[in-house]
Amino acid sequence: MALSSKSRKLLLLPRLLGGSLSQYVPSALLHSSNVAQAQSPAPDPVPLRKMKDSFLDGTSSTYLEELEQRYQADPYSVDKTWASFFRNLESGVPPEAVAEAYHAFEKGETLSPMTAASLSTQTIQESMKLLTMVRAFQVFGHFAANLDPLNYAEQMPPEQITPAFYGFTEKDMDREFVLGTFGMDGFLGENRPVVKLGEIINRLKEVYCGTTGYEYMHVPDRAKCNWLRERIETQEKEPFSKARKLHIMDRLAWSELFESFLANKFTAAKRFGLEGCETLIPGLKAAIDKSAEMGIDSVVIGMPHRGRLNVLANVVRKPMPAIISEFAGAGPSDSEIYFGSGDVKYHLGTSYDRPTVAGKMIHLSLVANPSHLEAVNPVVVGKTRAKQFFGEDKERTKHMPLLLHGDGSFAGQGVVFETMHLSDLPDYTVGGTIHVVVNNQVAFTTDPKKSRSSPYCTDVAKGTNVPVFHVNGDDVEAVVRVFELAAEWRQTWKSDVVVDIVCYRKHGHNEIDEPMFTQPLMYAVIKKHKSALSKYEQELLQEGVATKAEMDAIRTKVNKIMSNEFEEAKSYKPQPRDWLASKWEGFMSPLQKSRVRNTGVQLEILKEVGMAITELPENMSFHKQIKKVYQARQNMISAEDSQGKVDWGMAEALAFGTLISEGNHVRLSGQDVERGTFSHRHAVVHDQNTGDTFTPLSKIFPGQKHRQFCISNSSLSEFAVLGFELGYSLENPNALVLWEAQFGDFANGAQVIFDQFLSSGEAKWLRQSGLVVLLPHGYDGQGPEHSSARMERFLQMSDEDPYEMPQIDEGEWFAGGHLGSQIQKVNWQIVNCTTPANYFHVLRRQLHRHFRKPLVIFTPKNLLRHPDCKSFLWEFDDIPDDHGIQGVRFKRVIMDDKGTMPKSRAPNPPAETNVKRVVFCSGKVFYELHAKREQLEKTEEVALIRIEQLCPFPFDLVSRELRRYPNAEVLWCQEEPMNMGAYFHVQPRMHSCMRHEGHDVSGPLKYAGRIPMASTATGFGQVHAVEQTELLTKAVSVE
Repeated sequence: MALSSKSRKLLLLPRLLGGSLSQYVPSALLHSSNVAQAQSPAPDPVPLRKMKDSFLDGTSSTYLEELEQRYQADPYSVDKTWASFFRNLESGVPPEAVAEAYHAFEKGETLSPMTAASLSTQTIQESMKLLTMVRAFQVFGHFAANLDPLNYAEQMPPEQITPAFYGFTEKDMDREFVLGTFGMDGFLGENRPVVKLGEIINRLKEVYCGTTGYEYMHVPDRAKCNWLRERIETQEKEPFSKARKLHIMDRLAWSELFESFLANKFTAAKRFGLEGCETLIPGLKAAIDKSAEMGIDSVVIGMPHRGRLNVLANVVRKPMPAIISEFAGAGPSDSEIYFGSGDVKYHLGTSYDRPTVAGKMIHLSLVANPSHLEAVNPVVVGKTRAKQFFGEDKERTKHMPLLLHGDGSFAGQGVVFETMHLSDLPDYTVGGTIHVVVNNQVAFTTDPKKSRSSPYCTDVAKGTNVPVFHVNGDDVEAVVRVFELAAEWRQTWKSDVVVDIVCYRKHGHNEIDEPMFTQPLMYAVIKKHKSALSKYEQELLQEGVATKAEMDAIRTKVNKIMSNEFEEAKSYKPQPRDWLASKWEGFMSPLQKSRVRNTGVQLEILKEVGMAITELPENMSFHKQIKKVYQARQNMISAEDSQGKVDWGMAEALAFGTLISEGNHVRLSGQDVERGTFSHRHAVVHDQNTGDTFTPLSKIFPGQKHRQFCISNSSLSEFAVLGFELGYSLENPNALVLWEAQFGDFANGAQVIFDQFLSSGEAKWLRQSGLVVLLPHGYDGQGPEHSSARMERFLQMSDEDPYEMPQIDEGEWFAGGHLGSQIQKVNWQIVNCTTPANYFHVLRRQLHRHFRKPLVIFTPKNLLRHPDCKSFLWEFDDIPDDHGIQGVRFKRVIMDDKGTMPKSRAPNPPAETNVKRVVFCSGKVFYELHAKREQLEKTEEVALIRIEQLCPFPFDLVSRELRRYPNAEVLWCQEEPMNMGAYFHVQPRMHSCMRHEGHDVSGPLKYAGRIPMASTATGFGQVHAVEQTELLTKAVSVE
């Protein structure tokens, strides 16, 4: 009679409980033994811990022997529970363990009794070893992963992930183990089913040592680690459907065939193609699709030159005719449209809307950038932050940055860490960036062993506690999975994530570079290596997903489309729309004249704003000095007849406050800006008892938008923070965005941003920016590193022609429009203000115009509290102070305050013939010259003229002053050494004005200042004082 599974299990009952088989089982159920019916009641159960005898001693042994014989002959001839039991006996499981199995079975647990019996022999030591081994795979598995598509470098798997390291042998592979651990997911999860050791190890290898390597165990957050484990430590990898595989192949085909098409059409051109990492395109598109599915509306992309054209065409969807036209080097055909100097094709950016696979539209913008690798990173992040502010994306789930990197630059360029370091700072976070490293395994010509000190190029990212996913660039499905996982991570945890595509570079640094010079062995392998598309096609053919004819049809379709668009490119005409965003529509190019707008503010509004920003809440306890500062500011506003004298800090606050009241956004960041390096701003004040803060400019009027005024102390970074603010300024023109250096010369830590973006961005990429840079500058005896903001560098980068006098329309003189579009044509503005009122007006001027230009302001230090450096409140209002002048604006030149008064601001003022010398200067040296002139009683002979705006140069007003003083010799005075400061900038421009007015310009411009020096300033206080006295005396002493 055949026995049912239940009957077989019942046969175990007697010996499990210490009795005989006949006590519990009818004889009819026994195989061949004549066992009598049970006559006595069942004994009480014996606790498992007290059971010492073996149930094999009972009368059921014959039955079990027969079962064992059948199992030995054919394991499938016995019930699977018996098969499991015998298997475990062979592995050394003691029979007593079956007792525990029965109790588990009797309680209705889902585990097989025989399986539970085998687990009872899993010792504590084995459990610990097994847990340690699983953790070793999680920590070290990536070192054994199949990441290199070339298999170029030999790798030895860490011994920690080998079973023998923990004492497990081949005999243990069929034993079943449980790994349940409290509070863990994945392989160590509590609810994980019991699995054979061999299966555990195989799956661990599949997960951690396959074509993807995961680094996440450094992340100090169990929830995040568990989240990842849930997704990667699955029992089986979920396969892609046939339709999904064909979709991936189509995207991969577009990626590879785009490169081969350009290679055939432009055989000798540099294009920095993507060959060797074509899977990047399907990966990026998968990440964008997944992000859109999870709520993202726009993605801001930054990337280096490699693969840029491919990304533009296949990801951003920039029209192919536009790309090919730029590739061919076609210049603009319309002289009435401003196209600037242009840039090479692999630096250009653009923005477009494109549909995702789910039918949702998503906006993609690729930021233009120079060849300075990684410099674009903070620009992208700053632009994204601005999108989030203006789009009211407070949860940071709508707008996302995506940055592509090279392996050498990711490890070597400091701005990478500077940018990632901003990722969790309150006023800089963007809710996570997806970083993608196109890992060529070589940096230009430098091997990894010489380009970094760590195993991976991505190791720097682990300093910010973000996961890193390494993936073999030839496994397109693994690439797609990893990109989707990265997108999910970003949207779930609002944190950065890094994808490292380990690939290769088919050509050298560019297509005409010879890589065999420096990497002969690697490129010998590359020459024989099949492309990712060829491999994937072969894989799909073997799987029966597609036929050879279907594969060829995809290639034919792609090539035909590209050929048609190549023909269209021949008649393509570039349009500014290819670069400019819709928010900037209506803003004028350098070729379009913009009218001059006034910057004065009605007195009533000034007072209202001024009172609002000087009122401190009574329920907070502030430092007594802070109270004095705010009371003094309130007095400046409340004085009768607008006679209150406004200092520098209050002038700035009024500029910010009035712009905010007009609906604009103001953002200021930098090191220590909340208080101000020189303790002059105090925009954020602190409760002395609780530490709570109060920001008056955030409470100007009821209903003021949250963060409409944003001021934030930054991390100790110049490069990344300035780049961030530049990116922020690019998004929306209705924002005054400022960055302040702690000291002006600290700006040299961000020189790449000044050189490659700020000074030339509009000319190269048609991107206007109104970013304001505040650089404290002035010679106060503080030594070489705290004196000069290196004014000469910024002036040298001015693109103004020093020998071309602007055309002047005197009919527009008093309205300020007589210079036409002079200020629009220059690349940026350089000013050195000497009065609080002028500082107020130049800040407001940034937004009160129909174009945007970067503004570099050399701000004072000792003038912040100088008794003479104050402006009357009426200088801020909208009523002109001078006869004939229409409106109140920034003064590019400030006339002398002595001699004939009031001074005429007409183009041809009354001559003052008694003046023997006119001293032109800029910045705080004016106040010292003024005092020295008084001291030497030279007020009748020497005139002092302040040039407040150095670029664009005020040719018109300098010429006016030369006409005012026809008999005076002209001298330039500065504090800086002759080879620094403004001297070599103003000299040719002054000469142009002097020639225009009939002056002799046979020699160099007369000069009073420090001699040429290597260092910006002396470090000796007494030497500084002597030098300063000498240059002041020389300037005002007339022979």
